[in-house]
Amino acid sequence: MWLDRFAAQQQPGRNNSPPPSNRSSPLPRRTSRSGGISPYTTSQQQRPGISPRGSSLSLVSNDSSSSLLASSRRANGSALRQSTTVDDAPDPEEVLARILGPLSVDVSPAQHSSSTGITEEDLELEFDFGGLSLRELAESDDADQLETVDTYRPQTVEDFERDKAKFEELHRSIRACDDILNSVETNLTSFRNDLAAVSADIESLQARSTALNVRLENRKAVEKALGPIVEELSVSPMVVSKIAEGHIDEAWIKTLAEVDKRAMAHKKNSQQQTQNKALADTGPLLEKLVLKAIERIRDFLVAQIKALRSPNINAQIIQQQNFIKFKDLFGFLNRHQPVLAGEICQAYLNTMRWYYLNQFTRYEKALLRLKLHVLDKNDVLGHDDSPTTRRTTLLSSSKLAPGAPPHDAFNLGRRIDVLKNNNNLAISSYLAEEDTSTHYLETVFRNFNLALIDNATAEYTFLAGFFSPALSYGTISRHFTQIFEPTFSLGQQLTRQLVSETYDGLGVLLCLRLNQKYAFELQRRRIPSVDSYINGTGMELWPRLQSIMDAHRESVKTFTNGLGTKQPTAAVAKAASAAPHVVTQRFGQLLHGILALSTEAGDDEPVVASLRRLGGEVERFLEGWSRTRFGEVEGRKGRRFLYNNWSLVLTILGDVALEGEGKMGREFVGWVEGLKGKYQEDG
Repeated sequence: MWLDRFAAQQQPGRNNSPPPSNRSSPLPRRTSRSGGISPYTTSQQQRPGISPRGSSLSLVSNDSSSSLLASSRRANGSALRQSTTVDDAPDPEEVLARILGPLSVDVSPAQHSSSTGITEEDLELEFDFGGLSLRELAESDDADQLETVDTYRPQTVEDFERDKAKFEELHRSIRACDDILNSVETNLTSFRNDLAAVSADIESLQARSTALNVRLENRKAVEKALGPIVEELSVSPMVVSKIAEGHIDEAWIKTLAEVDKRAMAHKKNSQQQTQNKALADTGPLLEKLVLKAIERIRDFLVAQIKALRSPNINAQIIQQQNFIKFKDLFGFLNRHQPVLAGEICQAYLNTMRWYYLNQFTRYEKALLRLKLHVLDKNDVLGHDDSPTTRRTTLLSSSKLAPGAPPHDAFNLGRRIDVLKNNNNLAISSYLAEEDTSTHYLETVFRNFNLALIDNATAEYTFLAGFFSPALSYGTISRHFTQIFEPTFSLGQQLTRQLVSETYDGLGVLLCLRLNQKYAFELQRRRIPSVDSYINGTGMELWPRLQSIMDAHRESVKTFTNGLGTKQPTAAVAKAASAAPHVVTQRFGQLLHGILALSTEAGDDEPVVASLRRLGGEVERFLEGWSRTRFGEVEGRKGRRFLYNNWSLVLTILGDVALEGEGKMGREFVGWVEGLKGKYQEDG
């Protein structure tokens, strides 16, 4: 391409004059004196054989820039100064002719004048000097550049041959660039097509996503409506396998609840008039599955009931580990097979009835091995306490044990600790059999009844936890009574055995207070089914206490009647002692013990009336004793005797009098203080 252009320019006339450079200096041309060419003309003259729109990459010229001012630049001034010119300067037209070559013969003078004249476009032309002034721009070029601009050497054939390879390499580089650009264009076109395809795919995916969302919402709506129905009508193979062959544990209980839920739903749906195919298909399967579950529940509960009959077994451990954890089994059994559930329940009741009766019979025998103080009819207030008539007896295994430690039948002492002790543990059978110390009757009563109410509480709690809500609380209470009826009878029999022949009034009253304490404890625990036993025990104790108090009163009355009415002689009256009588000391100790045990009792208890009658009888006895021992001769001494006796009683009641607790205590303390004040002057 470049070689053809070069040949076309060189053929006319074989003119070897160098072509003008198309690159012009940004400075305006200087004008000559003749005014042939305008100094502001920027257009170039056409040379013969060269098109005015020729390419700047001509092979003829190797100079890319030629300055029109290089030949006329002065060393000490700007090339743009036009006021004065040097006379010996070359003619600008000759310089231009030497640089640009002669004018074409085809150009007419008119055309030449028009081409070299100043136009409006030339006036509006703006030059870019890169921010430099004309002087700076002129001085910035070195001498070599000026010389290059001023001197022009035509290109020879040798120069062309030498530069031909460069231009061919440039041509190949341009073609390679064209190929690369074509490849880039192809890639960009392919990328644009791919991008369009991806955009179409995204739009398709968006449409599919919208459709899937709509389908998902529709499926959710359908699942919400049909899910419960399908759940009720379907039974998974895993559930069937678990019920039929799985080990009975907490997971088995959950599976059983699922089967029960489906069975109840099937039963409810089957009662409707409209039947469907699903109900007809799952009905027989559910029935067989329920029967299999009932069979396994029956075998499991029977095995646990049999374990309760094993010797030396702790029933409460089995109840907590094997019954309470699987309480839902009985509920399922009662809903689907109430007859079988009743039989299982009755088997459990019979087993526990035997269990508690057997255990408490053994415990009663162990408690009766304890050595107990025996207080008989010789331990009454009016009994003669002389060494020839007084004897102390001891009961151990229903036999007398001589040489036992003595005891005081009227002194409460530390026996009250059995009420104040916070230890709620009963003595074990083993320790009871090994114990060699001697106790009062309230020890046996306390341990037996404490163990009884603890076991009764545990059993009632278990019955209420295991059988409810399958059974009502009324039914559970009846079952509890059925279990403990023989055991309660055993406890009441033991109470009668302990108090039937004793004259230990303080011991019987202690048993009464323990019984009342247990009643309050059972109310706090909310075990109402033991109230009948508590009331029955109280009915055993109160009459016996009344009879003991009456025995004390009768003994004092007998003693009073034996005094007679004969007046003593002066010698006898003078020798008689004014010290308090032994009956007074016994009465004071007995009164103190009863009042100490009745600090929270009301004045309507039977013991209050009995104590009033006994106090009146003791008062008559002391007056009769004073009359028969001192008479009229020593009347003052007799009144001093009465004062000393009531002072002793008040001294014994000292802590009760100081505390002043209970209406009953205040009443009797005031009564004693009144009797003491009656004889205080003589005392």
